[in-house]
Amino acid sequence: MPRTSPADGLRFAFGTLTALPVTVTKWDREAARAGMLCAPLAGLVVGLCAAALGAALMALGSGPLLAAVATAAVPATLTRGLHLDGLADTADGLGSAKPAEQALSIMKQSDVGPFGVITLLFILLAQVAVLFQLYEASWTRGALAAVVSAAAARLALTLAARTGIPPARPEGLGAAVAGTVPRSSALLATALVTALAALAVLPLGTYEIARYAASVVLAVCAAELLLRHCVRRFGGVTGDVFGALAETAATAALVVLALG
Repeated sequence: MPRTSPADGLRFAFGTLTALPVTVTKWDREAARAGMLCAPLAGLVVGLCAAALGAALMALGSGPLLAAVATAAVPATLTRGLHLDGLADTADGLGSAKPAEQALSIMKQSDVGPFGVITLLFILLAQVAVLFQLYEASWTRGALAAVVSAAAARLALTLAARTGIPPARPEGLGAAVAGTVPRSSALLATALVTALAALAVLPLGTYEIARYAASVVLAVCAAELLLRHCVRRFGGVTGDVFGALAETAATAALVVLALG
């Protein structure tokens, strides 16, 4: 069997975590491991696209609210709404208070229940509110927040795919990637993304460096709390849970950047 190349990992990451026209050429545990390690890079590209649109609108004279809405819409578009759909399904599963098997069945249904609707509403409102606040301060802050939050969102998926986290179902994306990433590699990816977030705002001073680094760390901490709750409730992770983790981490990173 041919060894997995870095290109295979990139194709897996972009082909499963974005709607960009990338074909996954290798679908096995090795490719999944490489792909989940490349997940923050996929987030970086999504974040850059979101930041580019928001900054372009600001440059063309739009207000910060329109730029914020457009910036929040880009990640949803570039994932075909799958992460938001996963967030809604996970909220419905958790909110049902049913045993694991019944909760997983609820999550597989095509409709969105009241818990999912409410969760989507508040998550999107929070994202737009923060981006509006940051774009109002300057287009640079809004754009940087878009990039960092998107990278942190996919970093949360790298951590959720670490060894020791089981799949809740024997099939689906959760089963394909669960437990593929060594813990040491997941921690190294966390350190790297945190360091890059800090370096991105180096010209803005020590306080901003600490704040952006903290936004990544606290984002993955928030996702970790949700991950542990889902593992307890469902017995493991699913593709929907991965979507919920990404949206939770992105929103948490943005909220941290809005404080202070």
